[in-house]
Amino acid sequence: MKRLKNKVAVITGAAKGIGFAIAERFAEEGATVIIADLDHEMIDIATRKIKEKNPQVGGVIMNVTDSSSIEAALNNVVEIYERIDIFINNAGITRDGFLLKMKEEDWDTVINTNLKGTYLCTKKISKIMLNQKYGSIINISSVIGLMGNAGQANYAASKGGVIAFTKSIAKELGMRGIRCNAVAPGFIVTDMTAGLDEKIKEEYAKSIPLKRMGLPIDVANLCLFLASEESNYITGQTITVDGGLVM
Repeated sequence: MKRLKNKVAVITGAAKGIGFAIAERFAEEGATVIIADLDHEMIDIATRKIKEKNPQVGGVIMNVTDSSSIEAALNNVVEIYERIDIFINNAGITRDGFLLKMKEEDWDTVINTNLKGTYLCTKKISKIMLNQKYGSIINISSVIGLMGNAGQANYAASKGGVIAFTKSIAKELGMRGIRCNAVAPGFIVTDMTAGLDEKIKEEYAKSIPLKRMGLPIDVANLCLFLASEESNYITGQTITVDGGLVM
């Protein structure tokens, strides 16, 4: 039997990259998948691709930095599907630069999207899941939130904050049947890493015990496990998907 049959999953930033891979994998396992993103055209393209495997897919416009946008999107989903079983906080951005040259707006933009966005979405989805007395929240962090990285102080702070936030939410909501875990991808081949010079990618690969960069499906498979009944006794954890980079 498909592992997510009859489950409703909302995934932020799912029109491309890791988010799309998660949406596609969940659809393969029988979930009704809702792609939440900013770009209506990209949502349409993503939903058409997934409908080839599972017709139970939809899309909503959502700005994770805007509380009213989140609330409207989630209310729309609940009105149609009556519940939300799984929520993935995946939307995230980078604005890299060394500290002394980093603009304040670049710090604020990354923190607002990656960390505050996770807080806002989790707060809204928690109300829905508390009424259900059931749910799985998965926050996409990063190994950079565990080990830091030169030129990414804002990104590291945001993703490290997501890890600490995850632990607190797991403790707050666990007694009501709601689990919250974090996934920390390493160097994954996505649009975000596509712009890197090939020599830089090769150097990154040398530091990874498995000697290669990961793929979005690697992250999606872990999210599938954390969203399924197979992980019912797992909460408050941060699990890396990094080829052994951080251990």
